[in-house]
Amino acid sequence: MVDQIDFFSMVRTVDANQPSPLYAQLRDTIREAIEQGKLQPRETLPSEREIVSRMNVSRITVRKAIAELVEEGLLIRQQGSGTYVASRVEKQFFQLSSFSEDMAARGFDVRNEWIRKDSATITPDEALTFGLSPGSRVYRLQRVRYANNIPMAVEYATIAGFALHSEDEIDKSLYDALAATGNRPVRALQRMRAVMFEGEQAELLRVTERVPALFIERRGFNQAGRMIELTKSWYCGDAYDFVAEITGR
Repeated sequence: MVDQIDFFSMVRTVDANQPSPLYAQLRDTIREAIEQGKLQPRETLPSEREIVSRMNVSRITVRKAIAELVEEGLLIRQQGSGTYVASRVEKQFFQLSSFSEDMAARGFDVRNEWIRKDSATITPDEALTFGLSPGSRVYRLQRVRYANNIPMAVEYATIAGFALHSEDEIDKSLYDALAATGNRPVRALQRMRAVMFEGEQAELLRVTERVPALFIERRGFNQAGRMIELTKSWYCGDAYDFVAEITGR
């Protein structure tokens, strides 16, 4: 949560003697603080009651100002968790790129919180999916993906054993490690659907259960047409706008 003293020092006071309505003044000053980077993505605003008390305005004024910022997509209002600053990234859904590349292109600092990074024996179902022999080795990767220290996604990946020499080759970017062995995916099948965060994913991303999420499953293939990766990712529903270009016949 934004420290309340900091929040009220970031936003300008509202003045009943000004010609514009109080709710519009409050809306504009919060918007200005967001656009100037004073209020950071995923930071929680003080409660309506605290804003009413500290800024000497009515609850109707606060609610209308926040409602308009929610409609603009600058704020997210979540039942039980309060109101916080949205953090949206536009992602081209038809373009095959990694999380690290998407974030770096926007100047964000990327890091991983590793839950698991090791090798194991392929399961029967995975052997069928990858087209590998029973007993083959695969790498299992589980991590939380951060951008500017904000948790954005939980990712579970299974990588064909022949695609890497060791799990230690993977630092920030899996695709960089795969490229070094000539196995970076050049084609992928992706499926996306809306889900709700449950259990472990909610805990890892520091959100409450049953809030909206985007689930994406990706099957990536190298230049030779061999399947390299099976990745399942849960993205914060307020973090991404997926964009695809559609053409007619």
